[in-house]
This record gives sequence, structure tokens and C-alpha cells, in this order.
Amino acid sequence: MGEPIRILNLFTIMNRGGAETMVMNYYRRIDRSKVQFDFIVHREERGDYDDEIEALGGKIYRLCPIYPKNFKKYKAQLNQFFDEHPEYLIVHSHMSELGYFAFKIAKEHGVKCTICHAHNAPNFKSETLSEKAKDIVRFVFKHKIRKYTDYRFVCGMDAGKWLFGRRAKRKFIMMNNAIEADKFRWNRKKAADLRREMNLDGKFTVINVGRFNAQKNHNFILDIFNLIHYKNPDSVLLLAGDGELRERIMQKAEKFGLGDCVRFLGVRDDINDLLLASDVFLFPSLYEGLPVTLVEAQASGIKCVISDAVPKDCKITKNIVTVPLDETPGVWADEVLKFADGYERKDTYETIVKKKFDIEENAKWLEEFYINEYCK
Repeated sequence: MGEPIRILNLFTIMNRGGAETMVMNYYRRIDRSKVQFDFIVHREERGDYDDEIEALGGKIYRLCPIYPKNFKKYKAQLNQFFDEHPEYLIVHSHMSELGYFAFKIAKEHGVKCTICHAHNAPNFKSETLSEKAKDIVRFVFKHKIRKYTDYRFVCGMDAGKWLFGRRAKRKFIMMNNAIEADKFRWNRKKAADLRREMNLDGKFTVINVGRFNAQKNHNFILDIFNLIHYKNPDSVLLLAGDGELRERIMQKAEKFGLGDCVRFLGVRDDINDLLLASDVFLFPSLYEGLPVTLVEAQASGIKCVISDAVPKDCKITKNIVTVPLDETPGVWADEVLKFADGYERKDTYETIVKKKFDIEENAKWLEEFYINEYCK
């Protein structure tokens, strides 16, 4: 093979979200002399991963946001793009139903392989009126995109059923949200060193990793931690991530008088170290697909207290405790506090590899999939 084949990935912006992090895990490990990743994004501002993408040889193309007022402009941009870039024969969208316009126009320009990737299983019970209005558009587009989708990739069965329908489950292709498992494995000495460096010695440390949006349920996290801290004053909450609700959550922490024991860490590239230094991973999400952060947490050997809205196929190790979302903050706090006196933390590396969530084998599979499709 001469030049590598180029795969066009579709994203909103390449920030440190779950799907973005997963794709970067694959991108780092594929043989880039054979397969190269390029990206269409829909924001002018640079994303967290843009520098690394360009360093790895990837190209980033910027189109307008996919808002209803932009539909006409967006379709014109897509037509121009595929006119100018006939080299892309495989388009892999990570935007669920919002890949509809790109798939339709790609097919009109002779793109032979479209991959629609389901990363989430939305739960609409807790949405605002404006969010519910958006769901009408989502519902229409998720049905329209199926006609132009050659392959239905899923991170988990629930995500696939939501995007493609239950009848299509036999056509699902499971692409695991694989991680660099060795990077996250439990190391007692390293954990002790990290706790000293982070001033966490003697602290019962609870952590959440996720974007500050409604789905991740940070309001409820603070309600839970407020009770944890009342019962155990030597507790600390680490919140890694950023998003539109961060300021509101910071204000709530101050209102509760938790300003000194809730640490807002922002976007981080050392999640492996943060997990090693913590005692419990608290994850009361309103809905999920198969979150990369939960795979990483389990790879670190930490106890995970998660909501019953997180799909069952997320349970890779025995370190998962599930609590119903409709339980009170007090019930959640008590479940977390069960681990305050310590527990035997074990290396789960072999389990992660056995369950096929290590990146090495998965990256090789994806590389071969792309090459086979390209050569058909």
C-alpha cells in the first residue's frame, strides 16, 4: 500500500468528551501508514485534541454548526466539500442522527461506505421544554439517516436500539469503547505518591469525570456529597470536566458551604492519575451509552457507584454498585460511605483485556475493517 487511506470522521468539536476520547485512543494505535483519520467539525474554535490530531497527520475541516437556521448553508458547504474531496470513500459519523445531511450528500457524491456510530441512549424523562423541542428534530433525522447508513456501529445495545431501532439489532456492529488499559491499572505505591502530591492524605476522596451538562447530573452529585461530607468531614469531591453548567454547580457548592472540599479541576489529561488517587467513582448519570470514563474507572480498580440508567453492559468488573436514580441523596450517600473505611483494591487489567476493552486488539480490528471496505 502506498499512501494511507483517509477516513473522514464527523464530530461537533474535538474536545475531551467520551466519543472523542475513544476515537483518539483508536487513532493513536492504528497503523497510520495504512489508515489516517481526518475530521469534519462544526465549530470555529479549536478543540482540545486539535493539536494532537494535526501532529498525527490528520486534517481538520470546519463547517458551520448544524442549526435549523443553517441547514441551507450547511448543505451547500457539504456539496462543495465533497466536490473538492473525492478522496474520501469512507465517512464515519459520531454525531448520531445529525450525520443525516452529510450521509445523504456523501452518497450523492459517490461515497461508498457510511458508518453511523451510536454513542448514547438518551432518556428524555428529565428534559426541559426546549430540549424536548429539539427531540422532535432528532426523532425525524434518526429515521431519515438509516436509509443512507451502510454500517451501524454501537458502543452498547441500548444506544443502538435508540438510534437504529430494535429490529435492526442483528445488524449492529459492536465497537468497544476501548482504552489504554495498562495506563489505568492499579498501582498502590503510585496511588500513595499521588495522594500526597494532591494533598489527599487522610481524605475520603470521591470523583466524577464528565461534562457539566444535564445528562451527568452534577446537581444531584452535590446533593449526595453534601450528605457524605456531613457524615464524614474528611471527605473531598473531585470534579473533572467543563461545560455550560459548571458555574451554576460552583455556586451551589459555595451555597452548601463546600467550597473548600469540592475541587473543580477543569479539563484534564491525567484522568488515570486522578482515578488512582481517589476512593469512589460517583456516576449518577440520567442516561449513557457506554461511557469511556466508566471503563477507565473500572480499569483503575476503583469502586463505582452508578445509576440504574447506565446500561448493564457497562459492568465489566465486579466493582460496580448500582443505585436507582429515584432514590434519595441519603441512600446514595450511604452506598458511597460503605467504602470510606477502605477496601481491597485490585488490579483489573486482565479482566479489561479479557472483556475486549483494551485498545491494542480493537485498533487492529478497526484498521482491518476500514481497509477491507476501502478495497471492495
